[in-house]
Amino acid sequence: MAIKSHPVSTPFADARPEEKSAMISAADIEALSAGAAIFGTGGGGSVASAQISVRAALEEHGPVRLRTVEELSGDDAVIVMSGVGAPTVGIEMLSAAHQPERLLQEVERELGRRITAIMPVEIGGSNGVSPVRWAAQLGLDILDADGMGRAFPEATMVAMNVAGVPRDFTVLCDVIGNVVALRTVDAVWLERHRRASTVAAGSICLAASSLLPEQLPGAVIEGTISRAIEVGTALLNADEPVAAVAKNLEAEVFIGGKIVDVARRTEGAFVRGSVTVAGLGKDRDRLLRVELQNENLVVLEAGEVLATVPDLVTIVDSETGHAISNEQLRFGQRVSVLAWPCDPLWRTKRGLEVAGPQAFGYDIDYVPLKRFASKSPLVAQEVTR
Repeated sequence: MAIKSHPVSTPFADARPEEKSAMISAADIEALSAGAAIFGTGGGGSVASAQISVRAALEEHGPVRLRTVEELSGDDAVIVMSGVGAPTVGIEMLSAAHQPERLLQEVERELGRRITAIMPVEIGGSNGVSPVRWAAQLGLDILDADGMGRAFPEATMVAMNVAGVPRDFTVLCDVIGNVVALRTVDAVWLERHRRASTVAAGSICLAASSLLPEQLPGAVIEGTISRAIEVGTALLNADEPVAAVAKNLEAEVFIGGKIVDVARRTEGAFVRGSVTVAGLGKDRDRLLRVELQNENLVVLEAGEVLATVPDLVTIVDSETGHAISNEQLRFGQRVSVLAWPCDPLWRTKRGLEVAGPQAFGYDIDYVPLKRFASKSPLVAQEVTR
């Protein structure tokens, strides 16, 4: 019997669709955190500490206005902000209050105009939750969009890169207060220099860049914050949380079982390794392995590839339905492994070049989820803007 969470009913969740772009309050953060953890696919950082700090910031500064891409005008400008590095390190090295302020100052100085909204670079994990705190702290709006529709580990793996939007300026700030400004020729060089600076900072820091309203359409994944709150609300209000999440996402539940092996190491500001799940109940006699690099990348069973990036794979607690971030996976945990299709942008030719299995060093082709292959055929053409 699954454990039923306390019913969650927030002003956001209860609002009519046309009102859902109004505000995010402290009452919404439990649902946002639960949903962002699901979309984190194991990465993006644990939501536990982020959830506490975001709620405290909203209680201190008040609700944050949630805006859609369509609501922005020519007078607006967006700062894209995230944590960078190994999530295992982020558990012990928390961010400092001055970091988002320093990043905002540097981005506004470079851009020569005032920033009005924050967009998370990824909706997954703490990187999908913490921007609400930063927005409250800085007095900014939050954009109902992100750069991935999930979580990915590298600077190249963003929708803006797929769409050809240049990212020629990025600024980093660590907990000590060191600031590094990067002006790189492309996203590949950005990842190299950003990763090296992050390692020097202890394998965790905050990063920011900027976008203008005219650059956003077709270059970001829209509606992801409200979608995360929707998924989180479904989870928290369910008698059978895993089934509720799977239904809401139209996800496939690959296996329910017990973790029998975790191989995990931190290197180059990444968490790399694999987790093995032995089936229980109707799934007994099955053994499934998930390969990871910060996020869950490839699912294998008996030599067969069941799922690969950029489709989403999340490991959740079989009782509560809550996602388990990869730095918190432990031997003996009872888990379920879910998978569902990525945003169509990632199934384009360019999207797969940027974030398909070969982009992570796997000598395999992208394998669309079998259940959804006929509904979501691979798009071969390039994304155009």
